[in-house]
Amino acid sequence: MKKIFILTGEASGDKLASKVISDLKKINKNIEYLSVGGEHLKSLGIKSIYELKEITYLGFTNVILNIFKIRNKINETVKAISNYKPDILFTVDSPDFTLRVAEKVKKLNPNIKTIHFVAPQVWVWREGRIKKIKKFIDHILLLFSFEKVYFEKENMSCEFVGHPLLQKNDRVKIDINQLIGKNKALISVFAGSRKSEISVLMPILLDFIKLMNDKYTDMTFIFHSTKEYSKLMQSFINQTNLSNCEIISDDKIKSYILQKSIFAVAKSGTVSLEICNAKIPSIILYKMGFINFLIIKALIKTKYANIINFAADKEIIPELLQSKCNAKNIFKKVSSYLENPSDMSEQVKKVQEVLDRLKVSGNPTELASAFLNKFL
Repeated sequence: MKKIFILTGEASGDKLASKVISDLKKINKNIEYLSVGGEHLKSLGIKSIYELKEITYLGFTNVILNIFKIRNKINETVKAISNYKPDILFTVDSPDFTLRVAEKVKKLNPNIKTIHFVAPQVWVWREGRIKKIKKFIDHILLLFSFEKVYFEKENMSCEFVGHPLLQKNDRVKIDINQLIGKNKALISVFAGSRKSEISVLMPILLDFIKLMNDKYTDMTFIFHSTKEYSKLMQSFINQTNLSNCEIISDDKIKSYILQKSIFAVAKSGTVSLEICNAKIPSIILYKMGFINFLIIKALIKTKYANIINFAADKEIIPELLQSKCNAKNIFKKVSSYLENPSDMSEQVKKVQEVLDRLKVSGNPTELASAFLNKFL
């Protein structure tokens, strides 16, 4: 029986990997799996050698403070993979962790095929990484067509498969009246999937909701969470007197809630594509420590944090980053959109035009899973 080790580094990678592996299981049932993964891979019956939260560090200063822990985790992971002797090491996103592991594994056992999904954002910073990466990654699966030029320029084997979050999903119907009550407008809120992100953004978002409640009386705010951090989010809500906030962690319910939302406020990241694909107007926000921000600012070479804005080369979705990421600014942007429905429609229209350019004609997870199967 063939073996695949799936290596992820955070919740979004776990979700993407699970979509690909779910399709792979349909076309090849004779594969054994082991992983570093989260709740999505576990739902497929795939064991993780440790909890994903043990390696999710955000920002340079957190990495520096935890450098010995990270080094130990890398070595522990390399040892587990080497002992498992997989036919394929399938690394997904989180390049600063997954690619370091892949490099060490390849040195120890060159016969293990290394396939990486979700290319490092070389179009944002550190384009020179490709020269190093191609020495130990056999093939890379790309989310966006514009990425090909960067890797082909260095003669690196790559394939554009598309983004799984942009593929069509079956719409589910769920009775959510008990959760939100009738005649309530929904606003979806995404505070992140890491403890450090949630701890920074939750107080800001709750202050924003207080401002919204002063103006609107018919809103329910739904926080989209991972199962792992729903209690942490709830602890922040419990410190307020807000009664129109709910937390959901079930993926099917989250998807349905998003479809029924009139607006979304989201942490910058993968989830923004999911919101755009659901045709929901939004703003994005992000805040990190001042030192982290200075380092990032010195390294990046793009004006935008959001992939839609980057692809369009203009700000279609408002970005409230760092000092702009505060309750008053979020309130001003959201209330402005709500009071001008034509602005919301216009944003959705422009976003769809960009998405049409980013999408692949086939099914991304089917293309990625077929590629993995070909390498076995």
